[in-house]
Amino acid sequence: MFKSVFTKYVTVVMLTIIISFIIQISIISSLFGTYSSNSKELSLSRASESVTRQITSEFVDMRYVTFEQYIASYADSIRETVGMMMSYAGDMSIVMTDPSGRVLLTMGGDVPSVTSPASPVYVVDADVMEEVYATPDHAFITSRGGGEDADVEGGVGEVFADVKYVCGARVTRAGETVGAVFTCSDSSNTDSLLGSLINSSILSSLWVMLAALVAVYFISDRVTRPIKNMSVAAKSFAAGDFDARVIVSGNDEVAELAVAFNNMARSLSHNEEMRRTFLANVSHDMRTPMTTISGFVDGILDGTIPKERERHYLEIVSTETKRLSRLVASLLDLTRIESGERKFTLTRFDICEMARQIMISMETRIEEERLGVEFNCSSDNIYVRSDHDAVYQALYNLCDNAVKFSREGGRLRVGIAVRAKKAYVSVYNEGRGIAESELPLIFDRFYKSDKSRGLDKTGVGLGLYITKTVLDAFGESIEVKSEQGKYCEFTFTVGLDL
Repeated sequence: MFKSVFTKYVTVVMLTIIISFIIQISIISSLFGTYSSNSKELSLSRASESVTRQITSEFVDMRYVTFEQYIASYADSIRETVGMMMSYAGDMSIVMTDPSGRVLLTMGGDVPSVTSPASPVYVVDADVMEEVYATPDHAFITSRGGGEDADVEGGVGEVFADVKYVCGARVTRAGETVGAVFTCSDSSNTDSLLGSLINSSILSSLWVMLAALVAVYFISDRVTRPIKNMSVAAKSFAAGDFDARVIVSGNDEVAELAVAFNNMARSLSHNEEMRRTFLANVSHDMRTPMTTISGFVDGILDGTIPKERERHYLEIVSTETKRLSRLVASLLDLTRIESGERKFTLTRFDICEMARQIMISMETRIEEERLGVEFNCSSDNIYVRSDHDAVYQALYNLCDNAVKFSREGGRLRVGIAVRAKKAYVSVYNEGRGIAESELPLIFDRFYKSDKSRGLDKTGVGLGLYITKTVLDAFGESIEVKSEQGKYCEFTFTVGLDL
């Protein structure tokens, strides 16, 4: 059901908003109810106190008049006086009783109508009266309202059935309780106000949810669209098409992800191009010597090649066999390096002597190209600590490339200097050089600057990659300087044996 990021995002945001508003409405309702109840009780207690004080001040001097007679005689005056108080107190009803609880007079529509002691008899429950008598000033009646006593004559429910808040106070004369005054009020206005508040909150919640939904839609679309494009591009990559790219907009994290994805796509495209070039080069470099070997061996076996020429052609077969061996060795080196299986052993050796041996091994080729050789070493012996075979391979590859790409009669220079606990080994040659645009690529796998194979007929573009990889394994560095058509110089470092 919730498969897409957009659906999950919208669902989570909407649920969060809904739950937040439910909690908010619950808190508001609770606070409003508490505040309303406290305000109502305060209002009723003040009204009860005022009405009781007014009646007591008028009745206290009537020594021979009972409370019932007082109510009967001054009902209109009482209603007028108390009515003025009620007009300021809001929705409120008044109930006056004698000491036994018989209702003598009521005012307000929330209680049964009693205009004088001669009206129909209603009696407030004895428990309520006891609760009032037990309190010095006034009491909030808790045993009130509805329930099983709602329809029982004389019960509390009959008098206060339609009200929620009831406050009772005694009327005394000369320390004697002569009656009671109850102020009461229903909760209709409060409930109505609370209902309006809840409705307003729900309505505002709906508007906020609508606004949030619109905002989430556009934000989610902004976030998920590049991801969808990446998914489509990734499927294209899986199908072998590396030209797909993601449109980058903005500068946020998603844009950074899109840029990184495009960089990865370019890298994959470049690697795929290098892989195809490599396969083409390997196929060519393996097919050519194998064809030569097969042709010359067949010629020797079937007698096409005369006996006196057999040695010459066997030497060619040997050369081509060694060429195949070097190719296979390079491929095995690449496999071992990338799988992490090649192990290195640190030993102490003389880097200057190694360089001399490499130059001597290339003497024949140097003479054929009539190169001017310079060998500069800051000391006769410079001892370093590294893997002997790895450094030998790196230096040999650089010297081999220098001889291969030097112009006839050009200069070849190998230099070794010591600086800051490092031996700096440089190989310089005059010749074809490397174009500035190709310098960042020359250490990539399978990359060959001589794509025409005019000078490099035997390489497959792994020498410099392997050289940099083995140097990186020791934390050493290699850099190149070149000017196309003039010179090229590689320099790498090796740690000294201190």
